[in-house]
Amino acid sequence: MSKVFNFRIVPLALLAAGCSLGLSQDSSSEKLEKQFQVAASEYESGHFSEAAAHLEVILPKLPNSFEVHELLGLVYASQSNEAKALPHLEAAVRIKPDSATARTNLATLLSRTGKADQAGQQFRKAQELQPQDFDTNHNLGEFYVQSGRVADARPFLEKAQNINPTSYDNGYDLALAYLITGQLSQARQTVQDAIRANNTGELHNLLAQIEEKDGKYIVAANEFETAAHMDPSEENMFAWGSELLLHRTYDPAIEVFQSGVQRYPNSARLQIGLGMTQYSRGRYDDAVAALIRASDLAPSDARCYLFLSKAYLSSPNQVDEAIQRFKRYAELQPANGLAQYYYGVSLWKGKRTEDAGFDLPAVESLLKKAVALDESIPEVHLQLGNLYADQHLYDKSIAEYKRALDLDPKLTDARYRLGQDYVHTGQKEQAKAEFALYQKLQSDHLAEVDKERAEILQFVTTSKPAAGAHP
Repeated sequence: MSKVFNFRIVPLALLAAGCSLGLSQDSSSEKLEKQFQVAASEYESGHFSEAAAHLEVILPKLPNSFEVHELLGLVYASQSNEAKALPHLEAAVRIKPDSATARTNLATLLSRTGKADQAGQQFRKAQELQPQDFDTNHNLGEFYVQSGRVADARPFLEKAQNINPTSYDNGYDLALAYLITGQLSQARQTVQDAIRANNTGELHNLLAQIEEKDGKYIVAANEFETAAHMDPSEENMFAWGSELLLHRTYDPAIEVFQSGVQRYPNSARLQIGLGMTQYSRGRYDDAVAALIRASDLAPSDARCYLFLSKAYLSSPNQVDEAIQRFKRYAELQPANGLAQYYYGVSLWKGKRTEDAGFDLPAVESLLKKAVALDESIPEVHLQLGNLYADQHLYDKSIAEYKRALDLDPKLTDARYRLGQDYVHTGQKEQAKAEFALYQKLQSDHLAEVDKERAEILQFVTTSKPAAGAHP
């Protein structure tokens, strides 16, 4: 989200001369007034422990003071002591329920502590109390964006924008809301207005997302590039490289990802992006090396292994290293069916060309474990079928191929291998039917291309911050 909520709204303009607790003018009251002023000054100066000490002395003497409860709540919140802050901010709202500032501060704390429903109630009440105030409208709109209620957010962000058209944060959030709700023209105009007022890399990144969603891919790539040049953050480098990768502009994408990993050598997602792009370009040794580095940086990141599983056999010199990574992943994720599947298949395919005595029972055990953990992965049934077919256990292999096709009727390898098994078992008509279906699937050559693009898109999407997060 473009703006992180913080306790920046200070009650009663605490630095203003003559700020008063509203006490009588006797000597004890004057002492309390002075002590409160010292506490306010300490809070403004960032000396939170000192401010708390003064307020904790005052509170027993003024247990119903709105000002003392509000300021003490803010002091505790500034110390990240939400448990102590909450009752004081709640007390301030009880004492002065018509204070939009008090409700906003309470809502902010509730939001930070994961109490979204209660936070929303307070943000809404603050906006009702001050419907023409920029902060109450922006805060409520931003709360709705954070809660995934973007359609509800838009009118409040629009109202805040009308009140203060120069607000960077609100302009960003409003453009984001337009983007998410598909109002691309409004989103584009809002961002362009914001860029004229404050030209930043993150605004160009957002504009690139708008152009991408509008199908203007060249414009989007140019905006991602501008964002990366203005602010070569990991996010902007990744976004630029990903845009080029998505549209199969492989050589420029490789250059961007290479520049990114040089700048951010510990970024697993940049390494994955580099490996995927190199694999798509046919640079298999480089691809596997990048994906292995990515798996070392993020050993539990499933995306590393998805793409490594596609690439490692094309780089024979790195097969053993790849198998070790699959083994580590299986050990780190013992309840993950895909992890067991990747390791089992890597043992089988990586070793059988060089070692006729490799351990087939171990492979079978891993594949069966994968099925037991997650029965819904069609590729696991396909490989288990292949394992049985290689041993001429056709009853078992046919059952596995059928299950794979139940889960994914377009799995061409399963169609072909099932047809072969029918030939071996003398079921000619069934074989003929499967081969016909296989040929039909093969003729639709775009299916595999679409699947590859979907996997890349899924990686790009899951690697980006949640909608509304800043790059």
